[in-house]
Amino acid sequence: MAKRILVVDDEPKIVRLVRSYLESSGFQTVTASTGREALDLFRTESPALVVLDLMLPDLDGMDVAREIRQSSPTPIIMLTARTEDVDRVAGLEIGADDYVVKPFNPREVLARVRAVLRRAERAEVPHRIRTGTLVIDLDRHEVTRHGDRIELTPMEFEVLKALAEHPGRVFTRAHLMDALYGQTHASTERTIDTHVKNLRHKLEPDPERPTFVLTVHGVGYKLREDEP
Repeated sequence: MAKRILVVDDEPKIVRLVRSYLESSGFQTVTASTGREALDLFRTESPALVVLDLMLPDLDGMDVAREIRQSSPTPIIMLTARTEDVDRVAGLEIGADDYVVKPFNPREVLARVRAVLRRAERAEVPHRIRTGTLVIDLDRHEVTRHGDRIELTPMEFEVLKALAEHPGRVFTRAHLMDALYGQTHASTERTIDTHVKNLRHKLEPDPERPTFVLTVHGVGYKLREDEP
């Protein structure tokens, strides 16, 4: 689904230009010419990002950004004709993610929108992976199952993480090698078999008859989607 961008500026020419570039690049847009209209649309349209002019006829853009920030982390890119660093810094301090100084090339606005959205998406990556009773804490580098902590080596952790990020997906040994060592590795694919064998001894009630870390014969390995 196309991401919706709220464009706020009281200059119709600028709104048309920015909207044209965004929509031609696959975004949806909604537009406002005043601060109060922008806040109303923000509440009803739930945009993925706001392109916000600093100088508006009613509410100042700073006030609009401040009010948005009180209730939402939605990214904000400010448009400003002011060239003083203090104004740019003030915008960033109240929660704007980036700014573009007028006059600007609309391609720059498009590039900033894409970059800010990418950063926002990366920030949304969960710090924990859960599959059934298995919990992988990426910050603490810890694994628990049924609430009990499981001690893994760094490589065992990375193999389990790769499998758990896509339960049910079959990974070849080569794919797992790339995830662990990158494409310029000197180890053999038998190394993966060793890590998987060790994982099974730590995760499976009966490592000789695994029900969680499964072998797909002739292909590779996968993590069972539902708990046995």
